[in-house]
Amino acid sequence: MNPWFETVAEAQRRAKKRLPKSVYGALIAGSERGQTIDENQQAFTELGFAPHCAGSIGERDQSTSILGQPLSMPVMISPTGVQAVHPDGEVAVARAAAARGIAMGLSSFASKPIEEVIAANPSTFFQLYWCGSKDDLVQRMARAKAAGAVGLILTLDWSFSHGRDWGSPVIPEKLDLRTMLKFAPQTLARPRWLATYARSGHIPDLTAPNMAVGDGAAPGFFGAYGEWMSTPAPDWDDVRWIVEQWGGPVMLKGVIRVDDAHRAVDAGVSAISVSNHGGNNLDGTPAAIRALPVIADAVGSQIEVVLDGGIRRGSDVVKAVALGARAVMIGRAYLWGLAANGQAGVENVLDVLRGGVDSALLGLRKTAVTDLDRSDIVVPDGFERALGVPANGVRAVSAPAETPAAESPAVASAS
Repeated sequence: MNPWFETVAEAQRRAKKRLPKSVYGALIAGSERGQTIDENQQAFTELGFAPHCAGSIGERDQSTSILGQPLSMPVMISPTGVQAVHPDGEVAVARAAAARGIAMGLSSFASKPIEEVIAANPSTFFQLYWCGSKDDLVQRMARAKAAGAVGLILTLDWSFSHGRDWGSPVIPEKLDLRTMLKFAPQTLARPRWLATYARSGHIPDLTAPNMAVGDGAAPGFFGAYGEWMSTPAPDWDDVRWIVEQWGGPVMLKGVIRVDDAHRAVDAGVSAISVSNHGGNNLDGTPAAIRALPVIADAVGSQIEVVLDGGIRRGSDVVKAVALGARAVMIGRAYLWGLAANGQAGVENVLDVLRGGVDSALLGLRKTAVTDLDRSDIVVPDGFERALGVPANGVRAVSAPAETPAAESPAVASAS
C-alpha cells in the first residue's frame, strides 16, 4: 500500500484498520449519543463559498501567527492525552509540526515529557488543567516555563461522560501482564501495530509524566483524572490567578458563550479557543463553528480567537478563518495520521490541509489567508448560535464557577 494518503478520511480508514479495537474506540469516542461530535462536522457542510470566476493572483500566502508564534498556515496542534496510537507519540507529532512550520499543543496528560517535546518543536504551548493544589499548579507551570514552553493553554471545556450509546472505550490503568493477556486477542489481530511497538522496544506508556510534582512519581491517567475529580472547580478569579502566575501568553480553551468570552478578556487571557472539546464535553452543545462568528464579533478586536472542533479539510480551515478565527486547532485528524504512519502520517495530514487551503484561496481569488472575510462564505439563515448574549444587550459582570476539566487518553479528548 502506498504510505501516502490524499484525505483525512483515508487517514481515518487506515487508522481503523491498523489499531486494536479499544484504541480506535478511544479515538472516535464522544459524549453520550455523540450529537455534538457529529454536529461539529455536519455544520461545516452547511457553509458554502462565494468564489470569484476571474482575477489574477500569484502564489498564495497561508502564513499567520498565534500568540506571537509564526504559523506557516492557520493550523496548530490541539493537545490530546496519552497518544498510545504510536510508540513515538507526542514527540513524533511535535517533529511533524515543526517540519511543517506550525505550533504544538502538549497535553498535561501526554505520554512524553515536556522537555522531549519542546526539544522536537520549540514552538510548543503547554496545556494545563485546574488539577490539584495551587502549589501543584505553580510547580507544573514552572517546569513548563523552564523547559521553554512559549505559552499556556488553560483547558476548561471537558466533563466526564458516564455513558456512551456505542459503549465507552476500555482503557486500562496500566499495562501489566494480566492486562496484556486480556488485550492480546485485539493486539494479535493487528500485527502491524504490534510490530511497530515491538521494534520500538517498549510497550504503550499510560503514565502522565508532566503531571508529576516534586520528587513524586508520574501518575497514570486515571490517577491524574482522580486528582482532577477531587479538585474544587475554578472560578474566574482562578483564571486571572493562572494568567498572573504564568506571566506570558495564555489561551483559554473551551469558550462557547459570548458572556464567557467577555469574562475571559476581563481575566486577562491573550486568546480563546471556541471549543466543545471535540464533542467530549456536554453532549448537545452546538458545533463550535456555529458559535464562532458571534464570539469573534464580540471580542475579536481585543484578543485572538481560535476555532477547535470538526476540522477535516483545508476548506474547513478557510471557512473558520473567514468567520473570524485567526487559526484552527486539530485533534483527531493528526492522531489518525499518527496511527496510520507515524511522524510521516502527521506530516501527510498537514500537507492535505495545506493543499485544501491553497485550493480554496485560489477559487476565492484570495492572495492570503489574512484577506479572507465573511463575504467569501455563504452562511444560511439560522446557522449561528448566539449563546450568552443578554436580551437587553448589557454585558453581565459576574459568573458562576467554570466546570472543571479533564482529558482522556489519546483521542477521547480530541477534536
